[in-house]
Amino acid sequence: MKKFGLLSLFLIIGLLLAACGTDKSTSDTSKSTGGASDDGKVYKVGVDTTYPPFEFEEGGQYKGIDIELINAIAENQGFKIDLNPMDFGGIIPAMQANQLDIGIAGMSITDERKKIVDFSEPYFDAGITLVAKKDNSEINTLDDLKGKTVAVKKGTSGATFAQDNADSKGFEVVQFNDSPAMFQEVANGNADVLIEDYPVIAYAIAQKDLGLKIVGDRLNGDQYGIAVLKGKNQDLLEKIDKGLAELKANGKYDEILKTYLGE
Repeated sequence: MKKFGLLSLFLIIGLLLAACGTDKSTSDTSKSTGGASDDGKVYKVGVDTTYPPFEFEEGGQYKGIDIELINAIAENQGFKIDLNPMDFGGIIPAMQANQLDIGIAGMSITDERKKIVDFSEPYFDAGITLVAKKDNSEINTLDDLKGKTVAVKKGTSGATFAQDNADSKGFEVVQFNDSPAMFQEVANGNADVLIEDYPVIAYAIAQKDLGLKIVGDRLNGDQYGIAVLKGKNQDLLEKIDKGLAELKANGKYDEILKTYLGE
């Protein structure tokens, strides 16, 4: 009986040690995700893949600052995402229709948008700028636009800026669904200038000779934010802000920017 009791004691100790080992493994797995799990919930993210260096498609893969950033935040905070490419102007309406949980697309934080969505802390300082054909020497400021045609991308802060100033500066506004079509319109001479986010057009011109040039100073001091529907998903917004702060602290944020914008 004593031998049987001793053997039973060893078996019980072995089981307890095995259980402790299992708990440690689970803890390590949770820690590797960077945050608490969302129990398998997948958040739908609206993106505009015609917007390099923030979002674009290359070799069948989605790339860019915004793509890498939202993936890194999701990994850091332990939730999953499903990327949904669409026209920029359709992202906020899709959020209003409960078809999207998150919007990240070089989206400027504006008072008008704040009526519909809640923004994360800013993640990029951008600003918009005038862009003209390379051989255009007539246009350098807004005051040179009287009687001219200005191309903009629908739903952007550049479009809003143009519409707000069209009457006072005496120019006509034409709108496009994507940046490449807008670039082509000016390069072909069908529009005199375009208004685009400074980092986007600077990157595009550096990558390829578009026949365009940036003119004048930046027209505003826009900042980009990540959006969720106003009054909804506040827990998710807190995770986004927390993840963004941790990526800035651990150097991952700077690493992503350097990949696409250099030093």
